[in-house]
Amino acid sequence: MRLFPKPDARFRAAVATLATVALLATMLIWRPDGILAVVLALVLVLLAMTAGVAVTAARESRGATPTAAHPPPGQPLPGGYGVDADTLEALDPRAVRDSRSVNGISDR
Repeated sequence: MRLFPKPDARFRAAVATLATVALLATMLIWRPDGILAVVLALVLVLLAMTAGVAVTAARESRGATPTAAHPPPGQPLPGGYGVDADTLEALDPRAVRDSRSVNGISDR
């Protein structure tokens, strides 16, 4: 058991947003010159991107349901084995026509 629990996405989003606002306010008030301004601007962009990703993760995790590790019994495995139609057609156009005719899809 951990002493401190792992922070969730909402906490990370709040911290990243507060850090972004604090750095932006610091840069607007202080107005540094030279390379320091460039470094702070890059850190500001990095914090803003982190805040955006964390907010998106918080929105996504709100309604998330845990997925099953294995497909339920009796369910077929997804077909295709990761090869899409364009790749298959590039390898062998006849294979696409054959698979379409088996599935009842007409080429015309």
